[in-house]
Amino acid sequence: MPKVTFLQRDGTPSEVNAAVGDSVMETAIDNDIEGIVAECGGACSCATCHVYVENDWLDKLPPPDSLEDGMLDCVIDRRPNSRLSCQIRVSDEIDGIVVRVPASQI
Repeated sequence: MPKVTFLQRDGTPSEVNAAVGDSVMETAIDNDIEGIVAECGGACSCATCHVYVENDWLDKLPPPDSLEDGMLDCVIDRRPNSRLSCQIRVSDEIDGIVVRVPASQI
């Protein structure tokens, strides 16, 4: 089973098991990760599941599509590694991915 590590503002890690096919956002919600609110339930329409993907993992993900890119324009402190966790699908290829929860969401 793939693992996802969520880093909080202070660097505290939470490593959790994730089901292949679920989104990183669903994994966060299922594991009570602080700062991932997901108000829209994963419809890519609220940006309350914003995360920073650690740089080592960026090349393993497809780039954001135009809908996600537009929603990312709404987040506080957008960075080159900003993604919406509802748009990242868990797979064996990203087993061990590390994402940081933005301080603005905590």
